[in-house]
Amino acid sequence: MKTAGAVTTHEQTSAYASPWRLGDRARMALWQLAWRVTCSWTPKPLNPWRLFVLRTFGARLSGTPFVHSRARIQIPWQLTMEHRACLGDGAVAYSLGPIEIRTGATIAQEAYLCTGTHDFAAANLPLQTARIIVGEHAFVGARAFVLPGVTIAERAVVGAASVVTRSVAAGMIVAGNPARVIGERVRAANGD
Repeated sequence: MKTAGAVTTHEQTSAYASPWRLGDRARMALWQLAWRVTCSWTPKPLNPWRLFVLRTFGARLSGTPFVHSRARIQIPWQLTMEHRACLGDGAVAYSLGPIEIRTGATIAQEAYLCTGTHDFAAANLPLQTARIIVGEHAFVGARAFVLPGVTIAERAVVGAASVVTRSVAAGMIVAGNPARVIGERVRAANGD
């Protein structure tokens, strides 16, 4: 594994070889089974149970975030969620690399946070991962797609079905493919 800047390139012998050790693959398979059996069918009020299962598998959760039963999390020990952060119905945290969802941030229905890609210049197409950060009180709209290495700063808004290819500044509203600034989020009188 080599890290250059914010991107980590994982060693693979071929494009078909897994970058993960056997123990990691077994742990990921156990996680997928545990979520499917113990959480995927649970109603919203059983969020504390889902948080317990996530913590058991190494997710770093502070306060009381919300994780919908139909959310999908690839590798929970790569996930950090703070108080009142939300991972919505059908949202995907493809956490091959770290994902941080900060206080009060919302990842809406079927949004996709993708921390992995490949080095297409190399013959063996090694996996590359980069951290995604969603700042405090930011909002990622339904079916939006966020690429590896992107930071969505505090209070930023990503429009539905947008493709976010680069970081979004605080309080900015972006939309489209690729996402572009279309406005600025106005602060409420109480500072929110």
